[in-house]
Amino acid sequence: MSAQSVRSDADLLHAVREGDAAAYGELYQRHVVAARSLARQLVRGEAEVEDAVAESFTKILDLVGRGGGPAAGFRTYLLTVVRRTVYDRTRIESRQVTTGEIESFDPGVPFADPAVAGLERSLIARAFQSLPERWRAVLWHTEVESAKAAEVAPLLGLSPNGVAALACRAREGLRQAYLQMHLAVPPRPVCRPVLGKMGAHVRGRLGRRDSRVVAQHVSHCPDCRAVMTELSGVDQGLRTVVGPLMLGAAFTGYVAAMTGGVARSRGRARWPPSRRRGLTRWPPSRPRGLTRRPVALAGGTALAVVAAAALLLVSGEQAEERLAQPMAALQPPPIPRVAELAESTPVPPPVSGREPVSSGRPRLRAAVGPLGALVRGRPGLVGVRLSNPGEGPSQVVEAVVGLPSGVTPVPAGRRGGGAGLLQPVGPADGWRCRAAAGSARCIRGPLAAGRSTAVFLRVQVAALAPAGAGPSLSVRSGSLGVSGQSASGVRSTGAPARFAADGEVTVRAVGNSLLSCPTDHYGCAEAAARRGDRRDNDQWPMVAVDHDRSAATEASSAATLRLPRAGRVAWAGLYWSASAAVAGPIKIRPPGRRGYVSIRPDEVLARELPSGPVYQAFADVTGLVGGAAKAGEWWAADVPMQPGIARYAGWSLVVVTTDPAQPYSRAVVLDPAAVAGGGQRLVRMPLSGLGRPAAPARIELVAWEGDAGLGGEAVSVGSGPLVPAGGDRDPADVFDGSANGARGTAFGVDVDSFSARLGRAPALTIATTKDAVLLGVAAISVRIDQ
Repeated sequence: MSAQSVRSDADLLHAVREGDAAAYGELYQRHVVAARSLARQLVRGEAEVEDAVAESFTKILDLVGRGGGPAAGFRTYLLTVVRRTVYDRTRIESRQVTTGEIESFDPGVPFADPAVAGLERSLIARAFQSLPERWRAVLWHTEVESAKAAEVAPLLGLSPNGVAALACRAREGLRQAYLQMHLAVPPRPVCRPVLGKMGAHVRGRLGRRDSRVVAQHVSHCPDCRAVMTELSGVDQGLRTVVGPLMLGAAFTGYVAAMTGGVARSRGRARWPPSRRRGLTRWPPSRPRGLTRRPVALAGGTALAVVAAAALLLVSGEQAEERLAQPMAALQPPPIPRVAELAESTPVPPPVSGREPVSSGRPRLRAAVGPLGALVRGRPGLVGVRLSNPGEGPSQVVEAVVGLPSGVTPVPAGRRGGGAGLLQPVGPADGWRCRAAAGSARCIRGPLAAGRSTAVFLRVQVAALAPAGAGPSLSVRSGSLGVSGQSASGVRSTGAPARFAADGEVTVRAVGNSLLSCPTDHYGCAEAAARRGDRRDNDQWPMVAVDHDRSAATEASSAATLRLPRAGRVAWAGLYWSASAAVAGPIKIRPPGRRGYVSIRPDEVLARELPSGPVYQAFADVTGLVGGAAKAGEWWAADVPMQPGIARYAGWSLVVVTTDPAQPYSRAVVLDPAAVAGGGQRLVRMPLSGLGRPAAPARIELVAWEGDAGLGGEAVSVGSGPLVPAGGDRDPADVFDGSANGARGTAFGVDVDSFSARLGRAPALTIATTKDAVLLGVAAISVRIDQ
């Protein structure tokens, strides 16, 4: 039987949630040997082993039947539940806990043994736990259990070659996550560039010159040498750290049993679990509805399947009522309706490496909501995400997005609202959209099984748009359909999104200042080199810098843009700002060009800082960046500005680019031009539509008029203060005149990178008690589980 004809663990779990009892029987047959192998390391006697295994399968079945439990990595989830079950049974027996108190001891989640709790703080364990579930599953089977690709293929629904490819990608993801854990604690400045190249060096993909630099540094740096050693043996670390973390002291015996061939079935598991312990409620009568409907099963699977379905009864009266119905009633209705689809619930992306399923039943999942926020008087984005987690392709998909009052779609080629064709933001992915009265109607071709798609629509929010309900969604594909409404609607403040994209995407930003201290003044050279305590534009009569040696410019500066290898630019935005009341064009010179190109702003936002009026200008330069060399030195010149004390002027290039080495992610660019400081010491902007809580994120932040050395600042996305990757790396003095791609002090200009994890209610929060800054741009890429 080929891998294509065998349902993966993820497919079987989905089938169980749809009421397919036979699917859980298949999962039981696949993994019961592993469960018994672990149980034999934890308890004595085959009766005890079978009781622990049966109870563990019962718990997971109950969780899956209620929509919880694992989505793809069934083996690791099962093994941790076996450990938790044995641990809880021991505690229950020692305390003589009655049956009615069992729920407090059974949270039904994977368990960390207190005996090995310290391991979970190790970097390799934290890196492993940060990976998508599918990556964790393939690494567990191939690296920890040393299973062959052909043995793992049916579990993941892949061919053996597909398993090998997925394992290779997961190992690389683990290395990158491991390095990020190291970089989360700011290393010494001399170590940071070496750590950034270490992953490629270990894989043998670093150039000869860079390899020599890394090797020379490592030979003299004990800290980096330790990282190199650990990174080279990251696969072995899975067995020595992650294995014991998941299985505790029983890990060695379990692996020996699984790899030595001694893990075999020693008799049939007793289904239902033994009643003598009083740990499960088992009705004396046979389950209604199951024995009246024939189920075709092969060999000894029949008993396990019927018993597994009957075990749904342990979840309570609601499960009894479901099971009392005919099996046909457990199938989903032809047109399922979702009461509410909040924008914070992400749609699963397509599974990397999964082989297409040519037949079977499709399913639809969808989400709708604003990206960032819908702010009165500002343009914004509304995103629709659709996935087909079923087993067959859908029919043609039609999505109708209902827009709140005062929110209108922006037609292609126009800046205002009204009827007409709509141009989706970013890659259209086959979508064709047209505006209608109070809504947008989008159509695309069939969606393949296991695939997802997204469409992002630009909208304009009226200045007097009422706050209230968010966008609604109605999707239909043949006889299937879903509908719902976002919980996030129009707001008076917040951060609207300029651009959004899903895929293997990430964000980058560089920039520089166009004003600096006078070179003939004492102490300027030291301050420009980021030394001393006078790196504040308030302490100098700022003058224009003109570094390009061209007679055609009066003020110019450069920044070096570095992009991922083999990446392609999806979007690029040019931003410039200055202490002036009136904005105007900017000159830009891409890498490889001799002359400048004059760029007029697409949008100008005027703001007021304590020092006076300022502006932020924006222009979409995707075509210019895409047609030029992707990486190299970019020059900008001659923006409208006013030299003098406490003045600033600068620019930033923000890019969304693909990166084949990145996991599936979501990138969003927000440009609020919000003032933080002065009378508004705390600015909080909700970040709707970014993804699940605790998701790893990369943030590029552009801010204007920051003063180094003042302190009293903090930046957060809901999971603690962020530490900038550049500048002084001081979380209490984030806006210190440092800009990615530039050398020395960028007076009044900050372009910083951060690594973070989203909080439960993601929001970009800027707090400052001394300084006053203009928060210009926040570009965020967030990993999405596969």
